[in-house]
Amino acid sequence: MGALWDFVVARRQQLMTDSYLHVSAVIQSVIIATIAAVIIGILVYRSPVGSSVATALASTILTVPSFALLGLLIPILGLGVAPTITALILYALLPIIRNTIIGLDAVNPAITDAARGVGMSRMHVLSRIELPIAWPSILTGMRVSTQMLMGILAIAAYAKGPGLGNLIFSGLSRVGSPNAVPQALVGTVLIVILALILDGIYVVIGRLTTSKGLQ
Repeated sequence: MGALWDFVVARRQQLMTDSYLHVSAVIQSVIIATIAAVIIGILVYRSPVGSSVATALASTILTVPSFALLGLLIPILGLGVAPTITALILYALLPIIRNTIIGLDAVNPAITDAARGVGMSRMHVLSRIELPIAWPSILTGMRVSTQMLMGILAIAAYAKGPGLGNLIFSGLSRVGSPNAVPQALVGTVLIVILALILDGIYVVIGRLTTSKGLQ
């Protein structure tokens, strides 16, 4: 434990920077994936065939191992942030698309019929009724994607991506040296801690942004 604490104290600035980059990359990827996934969900949720195709395509991406996907992206996008963020966005799509479709499909048709009956346009019904009702489901998809990406990003160190994965890979590549195990262990523990913090933030966001009638 002494060696572990000494490593944290000696590298605290690097750890803070890597932690920030790790969380920032995940959050940015989830936001971009959410925008894309919600648009896809809106376009296909009324069509069983469209919903099945969208979900199947997003599911197919998750069957591709992280190393393989990064290996496919590196020749096209090079090393660094671009292939990392692209891979994270692709992996984040499935939970959000699926939950968007589930949330929108669960809206009671009587509510939307009544809204249209009082003169609301299709866009107003979508923005003021359907999406707010589907929001808790969408947020759950975002939570799942965030937790998943926190771990996947560690592997992106293979593509020179940002975050704590570089710390873990560096430690594992130097097994046998004095700081190798503390380095890999600290990187792993920080990812777990940050993932739990982000999940707690999602809980707070859900309580603040969800209508009391839906809680």
